[in-house]
Amino acid sequence: MPNRFYTAFDSQTLGGERKTDYRNAFQIDRDRVIHSHAFRKLQSKTQVFLSGEYDFYRTRLTHSMEVAQIGRSICNFLQSRGAPLTEDFFIDSDLVEAVCLAHDLGHPPFGHSGERTLQELMKRHGGFEGNAQTLHLLTETMYQNETSVRGMHPTRALLDGVLKYKKLYREFPETPARHFLYNPQVRYRDFVFDGAAIPAKLHAGEVLNSFKSVECQIMDWADDAAYSLNDIVDGVKAGFLTIDRIEAWAASQPIDAERQRHLDDLFGSIRSDRIEYVFSQKIGAFIRACRLRERDNFMSKRTNRYRYELVVTDEALREAAFYKLLANDVIFESPQLQQIEHKARRVLFSLWEAAWTNYVERSERVIHVLPSAVGKLVAGEAYLDDKARRISDWLSGLTDGMIVRTYRRLFDPEFGSIRDLS
Repeated sequence: MPNRFYTAFDSQTLGGERKTDYRNAFQIDRDRVIHSHAFRKLQSKTQVFLSGEYDFYRTRLTHSMEVAQIGRSICNFLQSRGAPLTEDFFIDSDLVEAVCLAHDLGHPPFGHSGERTLQELMKRHGGFEGNAQTLHLLTETMYQNETSVRGMHPTRALLDGVLKYKKLYREFPETPARHFLYNPQVRYRDFVFDGAAIPAKLHAGEVLNSFKSVECQIMDWADDAAYSLNDIVDGVKAGFLTIDRIEAWAASQPIDAERQRHLDDLFGSIRSDRIEYVFSQKIGAFIRACRLRERDNFMSKRTNRYRYELVVTDEALREAAFYKLLANDVIFESPQLQQIEHKARRVLFSLWEAAWTNYVERSERVIHVLPSAVGKLVAGEAYLDDKARRISDWLSGLTDGMIVRTYRRLFDPEFGSIRDLS
């Protein structure tokens, strides 16, 4: 039975028609993401703790899988509630799964520490942003070899689903915000909106960055649900979050009756060693906190993806915000995690300088520090900003282990031989 929620407008692919088979367009999107090199790399990229330090916590890969599961469950829950959804009018869970699996493809090694460092390095060359980098992969660099680089010809709905932020780097009048699209990506924004003019009111401040398709909203809430709860679980399991530390933190916070209930739940789950069970139940509650609401905007007559929006209860939003604040203050601001940020800065700055001095500001003696395919891409660009983007692409595509080994080969006299090439 055809799904009336979507039309040919939603399934149109960037870059021309794709071959069709027994799968629909969104299933092909999902399968291409799962089988991509970029997706496999997520198993060795930091979520919270440096990849490889423990064997039980989440990586970017397991986090993406959990976000996908939550996203699919939200779709199923919304359909189970009935109107406006029906048996032949529903949000496609394959599409939402594809969006969720893809949402972190562009994030660099060392987690948010790596992203902040690349933002600093690319500030004068068009910026770096993890979500914009995901779009860059899907549209331009997903498949690479010695002779070609190309994207995966995604559908309009998938592209729109990963577009958490739609404002361009140049559209911020002063210092760019942390979240933006790269300037050349305006053509993908135009494709998503099919060339429709964006109303002036959406360009004010950060409003355009909040204008999202319903699938993007589901991914965004599934992501919030996953990391706001699971970062706490990993923090407890790794010994970062103890009752003493949480109590010391809470003493400096405005704790009302609602927040005290959250603290009591957390303390009880730690004392009983049931943290994973208790917080998995909270994921279910966050899924059941979702509703659909009709809305009116410049795209709502073109596609149901903008005719409806996701609404999450205020209680669930506040609970997620509480756990994110706790994780940020006690885990991410801890000396151990700050040491990772220091390492990320040193490693990324050193590798950037090595690439820049040997491929951009060339001296007479050039040392080939980049893989040959990457070196050719850098050499093939005529403008500094484009050369910088190629170097940034290389750095952001490395896993935690790959970037540390590369750094050691270049700068550690005790490390490296002809056999250490991976």
